[in-house]
Amino acid sequence: MIPKMKVYEELLDTKVVAVIRGNDAEEAAAISEAAIEGGIRVIEVTYTTLGADRVIEQLAGTDALIDAGTVLDAETARHALLAGSKFIVSPHFDPDVAKVCNRYGVPYLPGCMTIKEMVFANEAGCDILKLFPANGFDPSFIKSVQGPLPHVRIMPTGGINQDNMNSWLQAGAVAVGIGSDLTKTYRASGRDAVVESARNYMNSIQA
Repeated sequence: MIPKMKVYEELLDTKVVAVIRGNDAEEAAAISEAAIEGGIRVIEVTYTTLGADRVIEQLAGTDALIDAGTVLDAETARHALLAGSKFIVSPHFDPDVAKVCNRYGVPYLPGCMTIKEMVFANEAGCDILKLFPANGFDPSFIKSVQGPLPHVRIMPTGGINQDNMNSWLQAGAVAVGIGSDLTKTYRASGRDAVVESARNYMNSIQA
């Protein structure tokens, strides 16, 4: 098990999380591997994908940081951890999921939209909160939140792309979650196009 702080360090250093929603395990693995080849080092395999645990196990042999997304309950969280997930991401905050993650010493990044949700999640030991869906907000929202909650770290996900990614990071986001672009690219143009798209994302971050 990677130490919790090491996971945070890798996430904050990479800044881009590829959120992969495949029609099946084979598609999700192919998109994930192409994203890794393109330079994205954090891959989120969502549990809306049939066979998500098999994808996590398969990707565990790479040098990327693999997490489980769309985790809705404690049972799924434990299932994902046993498959090799290094942290857990949810579209909402669930205290039972937080308890499981704290028990095993892994980060839990829940989705939050309001100050109240963020306070509850932070008090439960969540150090980074996922603003989801981010396409309902403006990057200036982060500054507004950090007025009353200056210690909160936010990772916007949902509607993030190459055009607005850096605006969110410049506004104070510690990382961003991307994904629909990669999936659409794979289905329209194939694996090599995903590799190129991932490279473009990482080059944009570095620039």
